[in-house]
Amino acid sequence: MSLHIAFDGIVKEFGAVRVLHGVGFDLHPGRVYGLLGENGAGKSTLMKILAGYHAPTAGTLLIDGQPARFRNSRDAETRGIVLIHQELNLADDLTVTQNMFLGHELRRGWLLDERRMRERAAEALRQVGFEGDPDTKVRDLIVAEKQLVEIAKAQLRNARLLIMDEPTASLTPSECERLFGLIGRLRRDGVTIVYISHKLDEVERITDEVIVMRDGRFITRAPTAGTPRARMATLMVGRDLTDMFPEKRDPPPAGRPLLAVRGVTVPGWAEDVGFDLRPGEILGFAGLVGAGRTELFEGILGLRPRSAGTIEIDGRPVRLRSPREAMRNGLTYLSEDRKGKGLHVRMGLRDNLTLMTLRHHAQPLLSPASEEKALEHAVAAFGIRGDPRGVAASLSGGNQQKLAIAKFLEPDPRVFVLDEPTRGVDVGAKRDIYFLIARLAAEGRGVVVISSELIELIGLCHRVIVMRGRRVTATVPAERLSEEELIAHAIGTHTRP
Repeated sequence: MSLHIAFDGIVKEFGAVRVLHGVGFDLHPGRVYGLLGENGAGKSTLMKILAGYHAPTAGTLLIDGQPARFRNSRDAETRGIVLIHQELNLADDLTVTQNMFLGHELRRGWLLDERRMRERAAEALRQVGFEGDPDTKVRDLIVAEKQLVEIAKAQLRNARLLIMDEPTASLTPSECERLFGLIGRLRRDGVTIVYISHKLDEVERITDEVIVMRDGRFITRAPTAGTPRARMATLMVGRDLTDMFPEKRDPPPAGRPLLAVRGVTVPGWAEDVGFDLRPGEILGFAGLVGAGRTELFEGILGLRPRSAGTIEIDGRPVRLRSPREAMRNGLTYLSEDRKGKGLHVRMGLRDNLTLMTLRHHAQPLLSPASEEKALEHAVAAFGIRGDPRGVAASLSGGNQQKLAIAKFLEPDPRVFVLDEPTRGVDVGAKRDIYFLIARLAAEGRGVVVISSELIELIGLCHRVIVMRGRRVTATVPAERLSEEELIAHAIGTHTRP
């Protein structure tokens, strides 16, 4: 049974803050909608109302012409409405199968029917391209695999309306293709899909219509076919977006590297990797998911065991056994998992910002005034928008990322490693982060950018190192950077000398 959804004057307030202002539009069965807007536009809040996670403060949700109000997400799922969260919602200590049936367990009499659950889980996982064992614990999966589990889990709910919030943020190109094929099959079956993404090329490719929100309000809707990407971006931010990337400075002259890595091996993830990073350079790392990029730097930082290799920072040999030691030696690393490893989202902005540098704000007792001054500087310098007295979770995704960057720059590192720095970030915040990265390099720092977005690497970097199968396969200079070149090295089809 297909669903017709209508939002009629939806208002949502959190305390004194109104985040949705009388939103109204409808969704027809069997269509794919691109829901667009900057972080903080209200997209996710509206979809959480539709999926039963929030109740509207005012206004009416209509399903097939009848008012509907859900007590929780389970109520919404019984009507066929399923939300795949941007921030993964899995229990680390349970297996993949257990996560997929959590709260929906199949039984045979009084006992759990574990065999049938495993078979159904395996089939759903196969459809989305997950090649692992359903009995694997979720904590042992990489981020991309967890994303596929979330998508497969939604498949098991027999969704008639499926909401996907940044579903490809950590997927490989081949995994994205499989997902797009699945979306096509669901559409043909009459399933309505709301696709929330900042990747406008994907929106352009797979959606029938775009719906734009801004500042908690419905702005417009239009057929995707008649709305170029540049127009989508302009509608999202309310102004013309030109010069997405800063002008790239000439590569810095050769000299003593800030960071010199020689023969580093991280067992199971990286083998005999070496590279140099010069002052003022932005060095990119490309490769498919599983190529070993993130794990290499976790090994360099002491987060994973390293079995071989040497590291020098500013010409000094160092032995880094923890991120704290790395920080003391002038190297900081911002993980791709900003909520799990970058920020404490239930803590305030000030406490997050100064957590790595508490000694700098102790005279000898911790000085709230000193911390407050640091926060005021970070808000101004990094363009962090939101309530400075609130918790980090109250910020939009883009502003959380700016806060995380400010936090890891607070120790004033010479070398800064950013892993997927714009994952789940809107186009306006992306541009801010790109210009920030360029500013850091202009100050003479060395910046490493690990990214799955090739356009990002091409627009920012002086050189890009490509990894495949745990090894470095190429170092591509700025003048040769192109999507075709990087993809060819990443999948092993490059033939050019």
